[in-house]
Amino acid sequence: MIRSSIAERQEVRFFRSLWIAAPGAAAAWWALLVLRGVLPVGVSLAFGGLIGAVSRGSSLVLPLVLFGASFMASLVAFPFLQLASANLGSRMSAHLYDRLTTLCTQPEGVGHLERPELADDLTLARDFDLGLTGPPLAISMDFIAGGLVELVTGVSAAIVLAWFHWWAPLVLLAAWGSTHWLLRESGVWKDRNTGEVRSAQRHADYAYRLAVDAAPAKEIRFFGLS
Repeated sequence: MIRSSIAERQEVRFFRSLWIAAPGAAAAWWALLVLRGVLPVGVSLAFGGLIGAVSRGSSLVLPLVLFGASFMASLVAFPFLQLASANLGSRMSAHLYDRLTTLCTQPEGVGHLERPELADDLTLARDFDLGLTGPPLAISMDFIAGGLVELVTGVSAAIVLAWFHWWAPLVLLAAWGSTHWLLRESGVWKDRNTGEVRSAQRHADYAYRLAVDAAPAKEIRFFGLS
């Protein structure tokens, strides 16, 4: 029961669809995401090791190499993750387009396309991909990656803190998690998928196209339908 409920969550279905759409690109995206998340902690540890070597008066070759390599990797990982996010988002969009085309053309006739609930879904999918109601996947994947990078960085920092004091990561995770819990409703518009909102979006788009597209706008003005 618990496993099935978790598998049906939108987040799980989305990330599972990424693997189905482009397994190689998804693997590279996850690898770069985790790498960018742990690199800030690695840079801090390497910098601390360099300071410790200076204070002890020992050789600085290995600490400098580790610090330089980790710092350079942290600078390079960001643009690579952006490219991987854009590529994976485009591949995912193409995969969803193929599935949408297949589902719309498999049944015979066009009667199924006239169903109001299906028209609402098609309008929502088109507006989303065109960037009218939100950034398309090629752009939004970078925002998704940014949030997951912060999550990986926080967990990595908690693991490092556990090496020094067992209670320190608990305080960090409690303070960090409380912000997500308190602000959990601030970035979510739960009514956007309701039938009323979808119908209003479809009617607004219809009225807009009727006014600005050349052919229907000319007919409305010519026949005086306005």
